[in-house]
Amino acid sequence: MIDQIAWIERKFNFDFPVGVFPCIVERLRGTPMRVEKLVSDLPDTILELKPDGKWSIKERIGHIADVEELWETRLNQFIRGEEILVPADMSNKKTNDRDHNNKTIDEILSRLKSVRESFIEKIDKLSEEEVSRTSLHPRLKTPMRLIDMTFFAAEHDDNEIALMRRIIEENFK
Repeated sequence: MIDQIAWIERKFNFDFPVGVFPCIVERLRGTPMRVEKLVSDLPDTILELKPDGKWSIKERIGHIADVEELWETRLNQFIRGEEILVPADMSNKKTNDRDHNNKTIDEILSRLKSVRESFIEKIDKLSEEEVSRTSLHPRLKTPMRLIDMTFFAAEHDDNEIALMRRIIEENFK
């Protein structure tokens, strides 16, 4: 099995045309359904397993929903034309404090679906000019368009989903 690069070590090229935006939105729109399909038949023993002390599947799903607040904040910053985006909380305090393992998988999936639908509703209404607006990403130290931020969010979703799948493959056969 190929070792997955840690999120913090990922590098990104933001050079695709704005016409790719509808495809990126579809990736974001599909995340809740892909996650639900991946975990729907798993017992809590697997959903709450914390391999090597890292987040469980429930925590990873909760984290995707928790980070939605950051995407919403940054979306509003792009719309207002702010020059620098708010930094992410790299300590992940929200996810660590929310105790996702003591919630049902249905509660976590429902929240993910709800927050993502809210985000999609907002980005579906954006114009080409708005999607092309640029701000500085604080950690990457690179200009990022709003379309790039949505791509970044979709990549973050897939990063977490790949980590969930690895937990399943290594512990539930």
